[in-house]
Amino acid sequence: MTPSEIKRLYRIIKVQLEYGIDELLPNHQLTKAPLLARKSLFWIRNKYPEKPLGERLRLALQELGPVWIKFGQMMSTRRDLFPPHIADQLALLQDKVSPFDGQLAKKRIEEELGGPVENWFDEFDIEPLASASIAQVHTARVKETQQEVVLKVIRPDIRPVIEADLKLMYRLARMVAKSVPEARRLKPVEVVREYEKTLISELDLRREAANAIQLRRNFENSEELYVPEVLPDFSNESLMVSERIYGIQVSDIDALVANGTDMKLLAERGVSVFFTQVFRDSFFHADMHPGNVFVNPTHPENPQWIGLDCGIVGTLNNEDKRYLAENFLAFFNRDYRKVAQLHVDSGWVPYDTNVDEFEVAIRIVCEPIFAKPLCEISFGHVLLNLFNTARRFNMEVQPQLVLLQKTLLYVEGLGRQLYPQLDLWDTAKPFLEQWMKQQIGPHAVWHAFKERAPYWVEKLPELPELLYDSLKQGKVLNQRMDQLYQGYRDNKRQHATGKFLFGIGATLVVCSAILFTSHLDQVSLGCGIAGVLFWLLSWRAYRR
Repeated sequence: MTPSEIKRLYRIIKVQLEYGIDELLPNHQLTKAPLLARKSLFWIRNKYPEKPLGERLRLALQELGPVWIKFGQMMSTRRDLFPPHIADQLALLQDKVSPFDGQLAKKRIEEELGGPVENWFDEFDIEPLASASIAQVHTARVKETQQEVVLKVIRPDIRPVIEADLKLMYRLARMVAKSVPEARRLKPVEVVREYEKTLISELDLRREAANAIQLRRNFENSEELYVPEVLPDFSNESLMVSERIYGIQVSDIDALVANGTDMKLLAERGVSVFFTQVFRDSFFHADMHPGNVFVNPTHPENPQWIGLDCGIVGTLNNEDKRYLAENFLAFFNRDYRKVAQLHVDSGWVPYDTNVDEFEVAIRIVCEPIFAKPLCEISFGHVLLNLFNTARRFNMEVQPQLVLLQKTLLYVEGLGRQLYPQLDLWDTAKPFLEQWMKQQIGPHAVWHAFKERAPYWVEKLPELPELLYDSLKQGKVLNQRMDQLYQGYRDNKRQHATGKFLFGIGATLVVCSAILFTSHLDQVSLGCGIAGVLFWLLSWRAYRR
């Protein structure tokens, strides 16, 4: 490790110890060494013993920077996995990170615009509306149209901090992959690389603007999801201007109830929006923590989600979508044989895996889960149990599914907060079944035909010429194959001749040695010279 990486690692450990985060380590055989090391580092004590553990964890993650803040944001949505005193504090990381100076933000905005803010905007508020791990938001009005907007600006000097942490994560991932053979199938380096893509992409607001425009177009006129309009004329790499929205934050349960929101429908629509993005559009918002999700208060009986911060999006190819849908359906239909076979067919576990044993292992894990009502089953626990089971069968982590898994956990966490009785499967199953019908059968054939028909019609007049070219190329290819085959035969014949000559030469040299011992010097010399000549001829045959 380089000195800078060692310094950053020490900084991470030091912050965690100063906030007493080691209290989260359970008393377990695997944690004895870290706990012993903690006790030996007596000079780094908990500086905030009076603060609750949840607050100390939030402050530590906030001090360590955006990579750790993102981790805390994900944990905050899993209220079924973390107690309220932890989850409530981590939820503050979603949009209440300590802001940077408003005057500095204004200066950066003016640098990006190329002039004073007042040239384009009125009522610019120097106090930030919200502050997150990577950027900060200020409100204003467009001077020309008086449209209310928000100006999102990247934090100053944030890239070096992110790059330093990512570099350290790469180093640790490689060390783990080398030193722990079992961890190689978890693909730690690939996982870090996927995480790096998402973080670095958030530093380019042009990407976020393009994502928001795409997502808005996908849900145009939808009652389920609204995405604010982006003003591309004012947006660039470090600044994005978009429509200001007024809504109730999805985590503010009391405000939603007071507004008369249909909580069951709201929760179900969150699941519907997720599966629509994944299976219909292959383009999904992958950062749906409560700080990025609001609810339109206008029609509480017909609640509409509002999605912000589209910096992180995910995509899946058709093969991944199909295997994913079939796995979900097979799992909730308790067809464990199909779940096992799908893992093999998709390459998620090695092809030589014993499917019968894998099926039994999945059944042992899943049957106790299904003893509970579906509405009480946690996808988080299911994924964890299945992952632990598949580890014994050398399952490899699929980097392209990491964002999807994270988003699914977000959606489940939000849905259970809104409506604890949410039956995630009851909402998702009809959607998945309909999608599978569209992918298989006459409808899929007709859809594929309609998609390709314009291309076929365009190429039809060129068909005779394409056929002639194909036949001509085939003739040329046959000629080349004949030439190559003839060359191969000639080369093989030359090698055979070379071997024959080398054998004669070797025989003559051996005879020369025998004759020499019999004191027939002249005959021996002649045989030796002849043998060497045959070797030269053999070498010449090989060289041709």
